[in-house]
Amino acid sequence: MANSILALIPRTRQLNLLIFIACTSIIGVALYMEHVMLLQPCGLCITQRVFVILVGLFCLASAIHNPSDKGIKNYALGAAAMCVGGAYFAGRQIWLQHLPEDQVPACGPGLSYIMENFPLMDMLSFLLKGDGNCAEVSWRFLGLLSIAELSMLGFIALITLCLFQAFRKA
Repeated sequence: MANSILALIPRTRQLNLLIFIACTSIIGVALYMEHVMLLQPCGLCITQRVFVILVGLFCLASAIHNPSDKGIKNYALGAAAMCVGGAYFAGRQIWLQHLPEDQVPACGPGLSYIMENFPLMDMLSFLLKGDGNCAEVSWRFLGLLSIAELSMLGFIALITLCLFQAFRKA
């Protein structure tokens, strides 16, 4: 019985490719929501996308490189670290979304305006802190979960898979 369950778990290289495909799908959904559903991403949303892309790139690099056990662990821990970073920013956005209305920070200018008119460090500061735009919930999955909450669930699933990769027995 245990052997049949173990046979269902993808090998390391296959699981890395599956994680990469999952990350690509997540970015595809985010782009669909932005360009088809016309939901404008806030600074924290953009930051979370960057972390999803980084997780996908770590896993793709590992799948292509096909390293030894130590390399597998290093790639997986690097991807897990990116998941933790993404989860932090998803958590910050969730926190902003649940603040009382009188405590929500003021909305700043749009991202394109900031990119065109502010130095890089100011732009990064904006992306990493968020503002009142990040507190707005304009869409909920099944009327329950905000995009930031879905993002947090995605990062939790990804970190679970990455840590499984890092500590699995060959």
